[in-house]
Amino acid sequence: MYNYSEFDAAFVAERNRQFRAQVERRISGALTEDEFKPLRLMNGLYLQLHAYMLRVAIPYGTLDSAKMRQLAYIAERWDKGYGHFTTRQNIQYNWPKLSDVPDMLDALGEVGMHAIQTSGNTIRNVTADHFAGAAADEIADPRPVAELIRQWSTDHPEFQFLPRKFKIAVTGSPNDRAVIKAHDIGLQIVERDGRQGYRVIVGGGLGRTPMIGKVLSDFVSQNDLLPYLEAVVSVWNQIGRRDNKYKSRIKITVHEHGIDDIRARVEDRFAIIRPTFSGIDLELFQEIKAAFAAPAFRESSVALYETAYATDPIFRSWCDTNLAEHRAPGYAIVQISLKAHGATPGDATVEQMRVMADLAEFYGHDELRISHEQNVILPHVHKSDLPAIHGILKKHGLATANIGLISDIIACPGMDYCALATARSIPIAQQIATRFDELKLEHEIGDLKIKISGCINACGHHHVGHIGILGLDRAGVENYQITLGGDHTQDAALGQRTGPGFSADDIVPAIERIVDTYLEYRDSADESFLQTYRRVGMPPFKSALYEKAEAYAAQ
Repeated sequence: MYNYSEFDAAFVAERNRQFRAQVERRISGALTEDEFKPLRLMNGLYLQLHAYMLRVAIPYGTLDSAKMRQLAYIAERWDKGYGHFTTRQNIQYNWPKLSDVPDMLDALGEVGMHAIQTSGNTIRNVTADHFAGAAADEIADPRPVAELIRQWSTDHPEFQFLPRKFKIAVTGSPNDRAVIKAHDIGLQIVERDGRQGYRVIVGGGLGRTPMIGKVLSDFVSQNDLLPYLEAVVSVWNQIGRRDNKYKSRIKITVHEHGIDDIRARVEDRFAIIRPTFSGIDLELFQEIKAAFAAPAFRESSVALYETAYATDPIFRSWCDTNLAEHRAPGYAIVQISLKAHGATPGDATVEQMRVMADLAEFYGHDELRISHEQNVILPHVHKSDLPAIHGILKKHGLATANIGLISDIIACPGMDYCALATARSIPIAQQIATRFDELKLEHEIGDLKIKISGCINACGHHHVGHIGILGLDRAGVENYQITLGGDHTQDAALGQRTGPGFSADDIVPAIERIVDTYLEYRDSADESFLQTYRRVGMPPFKSALYEKAEAYAAQ
């Protein structure tokens, strides 16, 4: 993985020094909160409902054991003993004291981490496929180009005061695990005539006005990528709306101007910018790529794994649910669920973070990934080590076999923490997970993505959930709208709203009726919820939700 250069370390140290002085001025009263706000946002510090919140960047979701242990130390020393992993592959600390934040940032700098550009109207933390470098279906590891974009975009003088925040995601696979079509720019590594380049998708995004991104270019060469990205952001920075923050994202600009007009403007700007670039500095890019070289995979027997798989049903269930195919023979990708039934999705305690760091160091070539689905990945694990890993995970509440199932719920912090939220998300996720664990239906239901947001900003990605839940305030009462049929993959689609919302007391029974309808209408146990929904459409689900609600209640 990439390690900070001397320049990186010096840059972060100077930013931290500046922010320490700004914090001291805020505490002394020399700065008002309004004056302090733009300064703290440049350093990932938010003011939430009950306290400040520090959002730490985990670029393209990649960590090693030292970084994870430092995140645990920060949670133990300056927070309440846990961290919250987010859909942006970041970690958030929800309870820091303002006076402690400079020390937290210095502690991050010690292990090559920071909170720069995790907030504000700038280019945010670049995200990537959480299976990068390990996936069997991968064309190329997307993390080197994600790191290149991080270096290009950090403190870019033209892009520090954009119309709104700007998010970029990268995948190296035809199977999208990075939700690239819901980003301001999504990049997919593709091959053409023996060369690798990038398909560029622009104008995706969720929130108040959800939109699926459109293809801006089918192929941009490796050397042209940075000037092309700069052309895209420059065009939007020039013509993007600043009169209305709800219409300031690039998705609105693309919608209002049309993709053809945007493409023409980008090409014109690209023609001007390109000569000012020497292309990607090939030596630099090669150095970056070398930092992401695959570990030395070992060749050894998997007999221990095969025996445990054949004789231990609990281990077998965990393997069937939580493992993904690795590109190296004898290896597997391990997905560690942070969604134990009844737990807060995405939260990890200090102890759990240290356990995962130990597992990465001893069994996983010292690599960890954070997924946008709020879970943790050991990308490179030899199958012979899986029984030992599973045993350790069980001892620490990390062996829940539910990846991709109904309790593997994405949920934003909601009204328990967020100042923007209009309803709670966490308790709803906990209740749904607990209920379906009681019913023992998860594995029978199979692949089903529930995503919950506590407000219209859609940090829980509810628009692209197979079942999406949006919490709103209706005359002081929490009300939950349901959408069906969303998809975050390469076949990205926005969910359709079912109708009127449900109260907090009624939302879990409503989800039960949806699931019962799916089980009734599916062709076979192999037909997923999304496949069934696409085949039969909304009517039977809508009927179960509204017309047959009393009949269900009487059962």
